[in-house]
Amino acid sequence: MQRRTTFLVVLAVSVVLALLWQTGPRATAADHRDGPRITDLNNSPAIDLDDVYIFLDPNNNSRVIMAFDLGGPIIPPENANAGVFDSSANFRLQIENTGDAEGDQFFDIRFTRPTGSGQPQTAVVSLSGNGPPRTFTAATTPPSSTADVAPAPVVTVDEATGIMFSAGIHDDPFFFDLPAETRYRASLLAGQPNFTLLDRARDSFAGYNVLMVVLSVPAAQLRGPAGNVIGLSAYTQQRKRTTISDDGDPVFQGPFVTIDRMGVPAINSMLVPYARKDEYNRAPTTDDARGRFALDIRSSLQALGTDVTGTLELGRLAVLRGDMLRLNLSVANTGPQGGDNPAAAFPNGRRPGDDVMDSLLTLINNRVALGDNVDRNDVGFRNVFPFFAPPHQPLPRGSVDPTQN
Repeated sequence: MQRRTTFLVVLAVSVVLALLWQTGPRATAADHRDGPRITDLNNSPAIDLDDVYIFLDPNNNSRVIMAFDLGGPIIPPENANAGVFDSSANFRLQIENTGDAEGDQFFDIRFTRPTGSGQPQTAVVSLSGNGPPRTFTAATTPPSSTADVAPAPVVTVDEATGIMFSAGIHDDPFFFDLPAETRYRASLLAGQPNFTLLDRARDSFAGYNVLMVVLSVPAAQLRGPAGNVIGLSAYTQQRKRTTISDDGDPVFQGPFVTIDRMGVPAINSMLVPYARKDEYNRAPTTDDARGRFALDIRSSLQALGTDVTGTLELGRLAVLRGDMLRLNLSVANTGPQGGDNPAAAFPNGRRPGDDVMDSLLTLINNRVALGDNVDRNDVGFRNVFPFFAPPHQPLPRGSVDPTQN
């Protein structure tokens, strides 16, 4: 036992000491467009993970809300044509409940091909890793490019598992002034920090939509040997081989391989060098814990002036046990719009209204409060499942939307 404990301590210290970058990181929001393959125009934008969420339902803390969004930004006039989940992809939510960096439960979601513009798709949801495999189907919410008011969300309840499911177009819930932070970051790397660059206070994601999947799962189904603490990471996957038929249709073959992944916001987009972003997206969370990217992450933080304490905290969040959002099921979540009590805020999971970028900027800034002056989403969130806001619809004649960009 003493030998094992000593090994673990040495390993942890080695990873932390390895945690270092010699060129400035490139910010691309929480996870939007976070690698060369994701930004490749030949790749479907609907497999690009934008953000991941996990929190207790504030109306019933015995249920866990898990969500991810994709494919932004979608402008309202293109809701019907762009509001389509990629039928060639597999979307995976991985739950870790044993206290390590390896997934234990999996929720795999695939969608049928759409039958027409603005028509619903069917989601096939498969559960594995906790008892016998289970599958159920659910309809998506049909998108509209013409309705003044967005269609009501379609919610499916699977009686066998008690899981609630909803998928469709929503307002992009991420709020952040991306140009201001990028300019501020450049000033840091140039050795001339200019905090006034953060005074711009414009939400870069206001007025835009994303594709979103939201599940409500009984917490009892997610608990494991680690007790009340669970981890969540999300993945998008495609078949290993793609060919084009004589008719010009793609044919997908072979096993699924990971294209994009996300846990803690901004880790890949802000702290991993551009040349390794695709590699990071493809890697399993167990590789994080082995220190595969630790040197790069520490280098990025050093370049930004982050001290040892801040580096250690980022290491605990996204390296030592893998890049996952961690949620303590024993910490109550209360309040409107998915919850707003400080005790349950990020990094204890992530709720729609948590200002995650201010939290990360403050940590990187050696725990001295720092933010982008965008403190809330451009529209309010729902108070009940699926919690995230309805999509923006085309504006009436003569309207000007001053919130964008």
